[in-house]
Amino acid sequence: MVRVNRDIEPRLLRAFTAVADELHFTRAAARLYVAQQALSRDIRRLERELGAELFVRTTRQVALTAAGERLLPYARRVLQAQDDLAAAFSGAEHRPLLVDVGAPVSTGSQVLTEARHRLGPETELVARFHSGLAGAAAELLAGRLDVSFGRAHGLDPAVLARLEHRLIRYERIAVVLREDHPLAGLEEIPLAALAGETLYAAAGNPTTTEWTDLAAQLFAGRGIAMAEPFPEIEGDEEFIRVVTKRRWSVLASEVFIHLPGTVLRPLTDPVPLSPVSLLWRRDLHHPGLDALHAAAHTLATTSDWLARPPGAWLPRPEAGVMIRNLRTAE
Repeated sequence: MVRVNRDIEPRLLRAFTAVADELHFTRAAARLYVAQQALSRDIRRLERELGAELFVRTTRQVALTAAGERLLPYARRVLQAQDDLAAAFSGAEHRPLLVDVGAPVSTGSQVLTEARHRLGPETELVARFHSGLAGAAAELLAGRLDVSFGRAHGLDPAVLARLEHRLIRYERIAVVLREDHPLAGLEEIPLAALAGETLYAAAGNPTTTEWTDLAAQLFAGRGIAMAEPFPEIEGDEEFIRVVTKRRWSVLASEVFIHLPGTVLRPLTDPVPLSPVSLLWRRDLHHPGLDALHAAAHTLATTSDWLARPPGAWLPRPEAGVMIRNLRTAE
């Protein structure tokens, strides 16, 4: 029987979990900011110390062995305990909490504003403005961001499994139309009326894939086309410029920036909804996070954010998800 070293370095376990998550040595090395050769050496050392092969490597793919599958949950627990220990003595609760709200006009921005009212001057919540949850999730996992908002189930399941999330709102989905569009005079736009239309839904933007996926589900079978992929547009001013120049109709939520020369109209028949969750890193402990939870609970309760109208449409897999009780702060 192989005698396992009881003092395995956490660095080796971090290397292992990174490769297990990515199933790709180059991406795992980039995530850890180490050279690929160094990462490979750490994996080989861990395999020697455990007396087991952890990955099957071919020229095309990397896969966990049975021993790797067995090790993974233990490695995660050890690393989580180490992170918790470090956080307990780092004074991390006094550092600013970095919160991605997507845009100044957003559900996340409303929650952030409410949370700031609950905190003393010693606790700082600093806003960030990422263009989409897919991009923000990568920043969360890399430790460069603490909290974000968006459609959690639009993320890669492997990414979502490493984050905590909580549904806080169903935003009604809308469409942005030019003022001279034939449908602009309607108060609500039936989905069937958009048959034959082409709508921009951020196709081609790798940071907003969760929104493009929602749009693809909504458009399917309804004769609505997706605008062709376009490079990522950064900033409200540039977005307004591009949309105005290209005369796009835009799939949006009811919480959206104002575009000059356009109208925002909610969709109906059925009423499509976009689920918005609060997401945070699993190792995060901070009074600002508690304030965000309390703020989200208050807003969801007082503004009926989690109401679903009869016949509402939701993207998969949210259509079959029951609403869990909101966590409340002490």
